[in-house]
Amino acid sequence: MNVYDFDNTIFRGDSTARFFGFCLRRYPRIARRLPVVSTAALLLLIGKTDKTGFKSRLFGFLQDIPDIEAEVAAFWSNNAGRIKPWYLARKRLDDLIISAGPEFLLRPVCPRLIASRVDPKTGAYTGKNCDGKEKLRRYRAEFGDAAIDEFYSDSLSDAPLARIAARAYLVRGDQV
Repeated sequence: MNVYDFDNTIFRGDSTARFFGFCLRRYPRIARRLPVVSTAALLLLIGKTDKTGFKSRLFGFLQDIPDIEAEVAAFWSNNAGRIKPWYLARKRLDDLIISAGPEFLLRPVCPRLIASRVDPKTGAYTGKNCDGKEKLRRYRAEFGDAAIDEFYSDSLSDAPLARIAARAYLVRGDQV
């Protein structure tokens, strides 16, 4: 099986940031949450919170969205073209995407997915942010010792998964 990171690997940009901006344009009242998000970003920067804590505050904006499923569908109708051509050329049905992005956001474009579990109504996390060692833990929990033929990521924080792959590739822009 081939395994891929999502953001900045097969998707041009960060889907969470793009979705936040997309929703902010459509629901300007989300801007009232920016001080909380900014404070959480500062706490992350100085090591007083982790990515899960930061992102749970960020995803609080979901409480301001009346129909999250409709917004996710609208987002992908505008952003599916950001999937990189190199990936589309080699995409297989058994590909597995492992991402720190939220399941509710990525599921429409990633049918085989391990991602951060975020309640789409409240923004609350159920579990840890799915990055670094957590990606490996979640992979092992679902697939045991199943082999990874090829692994692709834009980030060295994904080294735990890269180490167990037969071949690992670093992605920079459209270059593998």
